[in-house]
Amino acid sequence: MINNIYKDVKMTAINSDTDYVLRSDNNGLTTLTLNRPQEYNVLSEEMLTALSQHLTQIANDDNVRVVVVAANGKAFCSGHNLKQMRANPEHEYQQQLFTRCSSVMQQILQLPQPVIAKVQGLATAAGCQLVATCDIAVAADTATFATSGIRVGLFCSTPAVAISRNLPTKQAFEMLMTGEFISAEKAVQFGLINHAVASDKLDDCVKQLAQHILDKSPLAVKVGKKMFYQQLNMPIEQAYEFASCTMADNMMASDAQEGIDAFIAKRPPVWQGK
Repeated sequence: MINNIYKDVKMTAINSDTDYVLRSDNNGLTTLTLNRPQEYNVLSEEMLTALSQHLTQIANDDNVRVVVVAANGKAFCSGHNLKQMRANPEHEYQQQLFTRCSSVMQQILQLPQPVIAKVQGLATAAGCQLVATCDIAVAADTATFATSGIRVGLFCSTPAVAISRNLPTKQAFEMLMTGEFISAEKAVQFGLINHAVASDKLDDCVKQLAQHILDKSPLAVKVGKKMFYQQLNMPIEQAYEFASCTMADNMMASDAQEGIDAFIAKRPPVWQGK
């Protein structure tokens, strides 16, 4: 079953000399690969623009069911391009840069499709923010994580938004205040990532997670992601009211009726995505 999503691979943006992000499409699974390994895949202006463009296209592509964010090279993402930031010291530039980055992070959250971070190497500062922003994260057991801006006198304020919404308060505060690296094992314990696996098992783990989602109703997955994030900050009464309305609406969908009928009849469901 896992291998099904890797048949008939179609690649776009494959010129590694010019493309900041590579896109591959495989039967419902789209992989976006950060492609500046020599620069540790920093979130430069160009990288953020490329990511935003791909995410905009994916949001309107019904053929995409699951998205994986991966990276080439030793690092997953080392955060913002500090040289680029220092070359543009104006406050307006800095404000626009961080606003642009925040917009890309919100694009991931608002994307109809679940997004899995596939972390093969270090993820620091805004790179750690990117991991925390993805819906699911899997890392090689050799990967390391840090919100390291404080080491250079710059508190990771924008990464703190994602980190503080994933980690318990004291663990998040420790990461943000010390800038110290944590292991993939500790990242699992903290709640930053879902799984830490041997490097040679990383591909298989991500494929398996993606396939589990691809096997489910496209409609239910889309409804579920939107509902999950909308209810998070609601008061409990409002959250249950919202959840009840969402479930009732979901029950009217053909996929829900098909899924229940298939369960009762003990047969595989045939999803229509509606």
